[in-house]
Amino acid sequence: MFQNQKKNSPGFTLIELLVVISIIGLLSSVLLVAVNSARVKSRDVKRKADLAQFQKALEMYYNDHNEYPASGGATTPNGAWSNSADSSWATLAALLKPYMSGLLKDPKENNNTAEWGQTGYHFSYYSLGYGCSQQWYMIVYQLETAEGPDPTVKACDGTVFQYGGASGTTKVKTVGVSR
Repeated sequence: MFQNQKKNSPGFTLIELLVVISIIGLLSSVLLVAVNSARVKSRDVKRKADLAQFQKALEMYYNDHNEYPASGGATTPNGAWSNSADSSWATLAALLKPYMSGLLKDPKENNNTAEWGQTGYHFSYYSLGYGCSQQWYMIVYQLETAEGPDPTVKACDGTVFQYGGASGTTKVKTVGVSR
């Protein structure tokens, strides 16, 4: 009688447990991919929103001073730029403090001064030269998902900048204004 009860007792077989564990593992991996994709999109949306706020602050600065703040002091790509990866960004933040509470940083900012907006997740600002210093600016930054060709920015002398390229889709974006 004891043996008969053991054979008919409710419970799971090893195979049933392995199947359930496999299904849970598969569902977890699918969920992880979906969550990661949402995080990437969220960071790109934040970059664009922060950039729009930064551009509004630049326009308010221009309205008060009849010029955009001077760029300069970055280690990369050269000293004429301001780069969110180094101390040149603090100088720009001080100039824009009346117009925004803090200067933007990329959500994946790593403070690697050897990178800039074209090569890493940083914001890089330039406003000098090309026929009318501080009467124009450009900002170079990267998205995590490629979308459309990079827009162009034209300096006052007609020089066109497009760091992400004109064809297909690119993660690098160049935005700016020329007066």
